[in-house]
Amino acid sequence: MNGILVAKFTTFIRKPWMFLLFTTMSIIFALILGTSGGMTSISVPVYGSSNIQESFIGKSLEKNDVYTFNWMTEKEMLDLIADGKSEVGVIVKEDDFQLVVGVESTNAQMVEQTIHDIYAKKLQQEKLFEEVEAQTDSEKQLLDEEYKTAMDSPVFTMKTSNFSSSEAFVYDNETHFLFGFTLFFVIYTIAYNVLPILLEKKEGIWDRMILSPVRKTEMYIANLVYSFFEGYLQVLIIFLVFHFWIGVDFQGRFLEAVLLLIPYVFAVVSLSIFITACVKNAQQFNAVLPIVAVSMAMIGGAYWPIEIVESEVLLALSKINPLTYGMEALNGMVVYGYPLEEVLLPISILVLMGVVLMGLGIHLMERRHV
Repeated sequence: MNGILVAKFTTFIRKPWMFLLFTTMSIIFALILGTSGGMTSISVPVYGSSNIQESFIGKSLEKNDVYTFNWMTEKEMLDLIADGKSEVGVIVKEDDFQLVVGVESTNAQMVEQTIHDIYAKKLQQEKLFEEVEAQTDSEKQLLDEEYKTAMDSPVFTMKTSNFSSSEAFVYDNETHFLFGFTLFFVIYTIAYNVLPILLEKKEGIWDRMILSPVRKTEMYIANLVYSFFEGYLQVLIIFLVFHFWIGVDFQGRFLEAVLLLIPYVFAVVSLSIFITACVKNAQQFNAVLPIVAVSMAMIGGAYWPIEIVESEVLLALSKINPLTYGMEALNGMVVYGYPLEEVLLPISILVLMGVVLMGLGIHLMERRHV
């Protein structure tokens, strides 16, 4: 068995191209689709004097998280609006502002409300200074510092929360596509590592190896252990890239998410050997695998949330799909923040699927190919 594993790992080191291809594709698709549908800052052209830019108004505009206010000349701002490149522009003054609307939309109303709130805060601060009657510059500076300290450390805080029914679901665009494409592409990586069992049996290599001290059980174990290793290595690399390079925090559950991938990878290894046992040659395998993998991704919720699917037939098929339970476990742990006890059900189902498919696959393979 050790010799088979050494040969497999040596081949992997020499020819890692398929592994790298599927890993790279997972990262690229998750990046493109995960970021394209996320929250992006809307650019708003704004005109004002240099004094305004350095004032409380200008600094408050720059700190806004929803809109990106780009300072420019009045002509540049009007040209952008006239060309339809911007829906709304803003002319800010010391005590007033003016909205230049190109297209009537909710963005124009939201921009107006945002700037109105900033001016209201400025007026509140000025009224506070007037009430205290600070005369000298040093008194005004001291009062300003105390005001900022009070705003940063308020006497009391307000906590808001949203009510959602049991039928509601949480959708995180970035993590959904990360989980979906990771679980999808690893099917190909694992399946193409299980395929050599079929090829070696067809070519009679296993018949010759049985004459050696290596037992058939050890040959199966070596091939399946290697397939599991390569599949798990792929998903681990993808999660590491997104966690440490892209900056996905996994809601502080990165280690748990990585461990949850183990039963899914095991189930996919078992599914792969079952598919291999059901086909007669590599040509049939190459035809069946994409159909199975894409169907699993579509039905299991890799491409879109399974919660929006209304077809009873598709929902019924999703119950026998390992990818469904992989997505359920990852979303439950990371997106919903469930404790480990709450995701034991999908984990248990994945392990059960893995055991059943592994037994059926090896049984069929022994009956058909030996």
